[in-house]
Amino acid sequence: MEEAHSVSSPRRVLSFSKRKKQKPGFQDTDSTRSSPFRASEVHGPKPSEVYGFVGSISTVVATVIFLIWAYVPDKLLESIGIHYYPSRYWVLAMPTYLMVTLMLALAFYIGLNFIATPPPTSLNTLFDEYSREPGEFDAGMEEGEDRPIDPISDIDITRINDLMFNSTDAK
Repeated sequence: MEEAHSVSSPRRVLSFSKRKKQKPGFQDTDSTRSSPFRASEVHGPKPSEVYGFVGSISTVVATVIFLIWAYVPDKLLESIGIHYYPSRYWVLAMPTYLMVTLMLALAFYIGLNFIATPPPTSLNTLFDEYSREPGEFDAGMEEGEDRPIDPISDIDITRINDLMFNSTDAK
């Protein structure tokens, strides 16, 4: 029994089998030659693509409506039959409120991060459950011999302080 496989392509699902006598190829709708790759199903756009397209079109339409409402005089709007619309106060108030809300959300987020961060004097800034001490090498190994690469570990805080604050050669 032949085992069928399928491969997802951006435009269609391709089916193929493990027959060795056929050469691999791609069956296009315009071509008439036979191929082990058969277009079994043509898929439409993904829902995320549709939502993105509708969202971008809606944003453009809403922006145009907002700009018409903001800049077209009242008499012109009433002459084309639009008699009810929000007060012009909201032309300035809406973007201002939106920007203040975004800035407050950013400040709130930064504040939450400061609250969640331990103080600099806490040992939790140096060690946690994932800290790894440096491994030891075989004492019988001499300096001239080939040594293996050190295993992954944390660098000791005293070594970091020596390297950062002492200009002498710290090893």
